Amino acid sequence: MTTIKNYMLDVGQRAKVAARQLSRAATGDKNAALHAMADALQEQAQTLISANAKDLHAAKENGLDAAMLDRLTLNAPRIALMAEGLRQIAALADPVGEITGLKYQPSGLQVGHMRVPLGVVGMIYESRPNVTADSAALCLKSGNAVILRGGSEAIHSNKAIAACIQAGLSRAGLPADVVQVVETTDRAAVGELIRMREYVDVIVPRGGKGLIERVSKEALVPVIKHLDGICHVYIDDKADLDKAIKVAYNAKTQRYGTCNTMETLLVADGIAPRVLPELARLYQTAGVELRGCSRTRDILPGCIVATEEDWKTEYLAPILSIRIVTGLDEAIDHIQTYSSAHTDSIVTEDFTRARRFLREVDSGSVMVNASTRLADGFEYGLGAEIGISNDKLHVRGPVGLEGLTSQKFVVLGDGHVRK
Repeated sequence: MTTIKNYMLDVGQRAKVAARQLSRAATGDKNAALHAMADALQEQAQTLISANAKDLHAAKENGLDAAMLDRLTLNAPRIALMAEGLRQIAALADPVGEITGLKYQPSGLQVGHMRVPLGVVGMIYESRPNVTADSAALCLKSGNAVILRGGSEAIHSNKAIAACIQAGLSRAGLPADVVQVVETTDRAAVGELIRMREYVDVIVPRGGKGLIERVSKEALVPVIKHLDGICHVYIDDKADLDKAIKVAYNAKTQRYGTCNTMETLLVADGIAPRVLPELARLYQTAGVELRGCSRTRDILPGCIVATEEDWKTEYLAPILSIRIVTGLDEAIDHIQTYSSAHTDSIVTEDFTRARRFLREVDSGSVMVNASTRLADGFEYGLGAEIGISNDKLHVRGPVGLEGLTSQKFVVLGDGHVRK
């Protein structure tokens, strides 16, 4: 009988071989596979929705919360978006083999950098079945083999998507082992994957805090991750009111269960009496529970009292904490204290303040007059993302093709020797 350990070792060995084969693949072959995958997803849309219905039924029976159910759901628009993401990735420049910074040294040597794949990527994720397609596509285009270990709650959806991916690889004549979906739901598979240093070069966990904490603590393989998405929007007293309302409403209500959803709204005291009543009306219509500081509650008496814990909380739900601040300095201080360094935004018409915010707020994405919900690989023109990192090494923000590569030095000589 095959043990989980032996099964995962076999997966890792095959991924390592496939990564070497993929490193020799032409860009045209990789792009052809991506287009074939996109075609298969759209052709099999009803099959994907039917498979997803099984997962949704089981998830509801098991009492998954609304945020998890939302992440798990596949429908025609989301499948179309997955396919479009694959086509966007196919249209992007292939980073592999790109040489930059080639300069002559005094010795006559030319020294530069070449972009190279990381090798084998291990993806561990919960709920979102679209991650299966996005990760496969990004790893393929960047020359990496990938081992995908989705959550048990999405097993039927992931297998259906994997069938489309395999069809695309086959049509393009690329090795099937370039993309492998772990077929067991045994949690022991995760423990094996994050320790296989001989076969796996980087681990990317996407999911709940418990999953990411476990992977970060136990992994022997380097990890690209973000732990929390405590995102802020600051409405400056020189903001355009229409823009402020539009951005702050969208950042909270466009989708609740995502890491780039605003969790805390900061408002300058000079503009708070004009902007908060209208925002509160809109939030109330959307069913958002408001928790505010004492000054916020003076303007919005129906607001629940915000506690210190609220400023530290990623709700992933229709709950919003609001704090009135004296100005930009206090807003930045609050963000530096409580932000998870994921995404933070300022709404202002003052160019100097916008520049200060961009310079001083140290997050993976920092925005001006834009909703935090735009912090996304697709919206950034990356085609998709394999994850979002709020670490500082080796990549920050949405991780696309370039984030899945490394650089090596290339040296061009003409019989040079060291003296």
